[in-house]
Amino acid sequence: MHFRRATPTDHTAIWQILQSAIARRAADGSSQWQNGYPNADVVRTDIDNGFGHVLVDDDGGIGACCTIIVNDEPTYLTIVGRWLTAGDFVVVHRIAVAEPWLRRGLAQTILGHVEEVACARGIPAVRVDTKDDNASMLRVFAKCGYTKCGEIVVDGSPRIAFEKIVAAR
Repeated sequence: MHFRRATPTDHTAIWQILQSAIARRAADGSSQWQNGYPNADVVRTDIDNGFGHVLVDDDGGIGACCTIIVNDEPTYLTIVGRWLTAGDFVVVHRIAVAEPWLRRGLAQTILGHVEEVACARGIPAVRVDTKDDNASMLRVFAKCGYTKCGEIVVDGSPRIAFEKIVAAR
């Protein structure tokens, strides 16, 4: 599998992956992604801005997707707790895996690629967040060595904030 920026032709596949992930979150009892976000417009905006990324198999099928943003996450300005670093950072949002690829470590693979993106740009840290009832992402962050830094608030809803130092400062 290889990791690349999403293109407009990936929109439908990404949106389908996200819709399945939204349904899985609900089935797992998580409140994350249960309020109309993310949606097809968010996917389009991510692609248009160059933020959307996909993990693609050898046949061109999309196995997983995410959004990568550099230094631009207003909700991360206020944290109850403390970030590990105080400079540039990469944010990853909307990690989702296609149904046929579940339980094969693709979320961890995506985080590995995001960490490579940060290192290639000389950015020392990757930051992520999730709700406390999203058990699958909490496990992924733990497996990948992310440190719990505190709590942030997104649209009035608390999220657990994590960071991983990935490059020398």
